[in-house]
Amino acid sequence: GPQIGHLSPDTLAQGGIKARDAEAITLFMKNLDTINFTELFFCFVFYFLGGYLFYAALYAAAASGANDAGDVQSLSFPVTIPVILSFFLLQISVNDPHGPIAFWASMIPFSSPIVMLGRIPFGVPWWQLALSMSLLVAGFLSAVWVASRIYRIGILMYGKKITLPQLAKWMFYKG
Repeated sequence: GPQIGHLSPDTLAQGGIKARDAEAITLFMKNLDTINFTELFFCFVFYFLGGYLFYAALYAAAASGANDAGDVQSLSFPVTIPVILSFFLLQISVNDPHGPIAFWASMIPFSSPIVMLGRIPFGVPWWQLALSMSLLVAGFLSAVWVASRIYRIGILMYGKKITLPQLAKWMFYKG
C-alpha cells in the first residue's frame, strides 16, 4: 500500500526483496504520489470520447462506400493503420515524454487520444493539453464533414465496388 513508498530500499531488502527491486519499488511509489489522478481521469474521459467520435466518423466514411462486409474490411484497413502506429509512438513518448516526437504525436488527432494519455503523468504544460484537445475536436468535426461528403455519394452507388481513390474523389464532388 501507500506505506511502501515511505520505506527505504534497505528495509525492503531486509524483508526478502532483492535490492534492485526494492529501489525500483521505492522510486515507483514516490513517483506515484506526483501524478494528478483527477486531471488524468478527466483527460481520459475527454480523449476516450474524442478518439471514439473521431475514429467512428472515419469508419463511417469507409463503410458508406461499401456494399458488403468484404468491401468494408478492405476500406477500413487504412483507418486502422494510424491506431497501430500510435501505439509505437506511445512507446517512444513514454521514454522521452517531452521530446519532439512525443509533442507532435500528441498534437495530431490520429494519435493524440493514445499518446497524450501516456504523456500526462509526466507533466504536460497546460497550453499543449489545450492545443491537443482543440485539434482533436477540429479533427473530429473534419472527419464528420468528410464522412458526410462520402456518404452523400456512396449511399447511391449500390452494386459498384469502391476503391480508395474513388472515396477521395467523392469528398470534393460537386453536384
